[in-house]
Amino acid sequence: MRISALAERTGVPVATLKYYLREGLLPPGAATARTQAQYDETHVERVRLVRALIESASLSLAGVRQVLAALDDPPASWHDLLGAAQHALLMDEDQRAGSSRPSGDQPDPWVDRATRLVRSRGWDCDEYDTLVQRLGDQLRAADAAGVVFTDDLLDAYARGCETIAAADVASVPEGAAAAMRQVVVGTLLADPVILTMRRLAQQHASAEVAGASGEGGTASATPG
Repeated sequence: MRISALAERTGVPVATLKYYLREGLLPPGAATARTQAQYDETHVERVRLVRALIESASLSLAGVRQVLAALDDPPASWHDLLGAAQHALLMDEDQRAGSSRPSGDQPDPWVDRATRLVRSRGWDCDEYDTLVQRLGDQLRAADAAGVVFTDDLLDAYARGCETIAAADVASVPEGAAAAMRQVVVGTLLADPVILTMRRLAQQHASAEVAGASGEGGTASATPG
């Protein structure tokens, strides 16, 4: 198919497809003339993937490149596949926002708290893990905003996350290529789905509490 047909199949304007080609997000088509090329179903799939990563996973172009590189040259193990997905997302977020972590070698009480939490759950992490450092940053930011996360609340969150993680692991297919796509892309695209489902569950829980207390009505706004 020509690029105009590719645009029609994917719903992406020709100008945007040409931009993807220039940026290396979309591989070149098979040249049929000096200014023309033919594209196939692999290009359709790649365009849809790029759009999903940008629109649903909210990745920058640099983050999209990292994900595509991991998909095109997959690591050997499932654990490394998950690491590739997390690395792409974390690097992308760091480039956008930076870290609020204090500089220097002084102990960080928020990272210490994050470390205690993961150790209390028996998770295979330590204080030098990037995600533990990120959790410490997030707890610090919440405290600065006046939001209190008690130990009991964080433990409840952790139990819920363990359930989600178990479902993630169980959903990974057997084939290497399919597993790579599920772990890398699925991890990134599941985050907004989980966030929306959490808010729906908050509405439900709030309505149940209101009904039990005789307030009636349906919650129209939720925190988080």
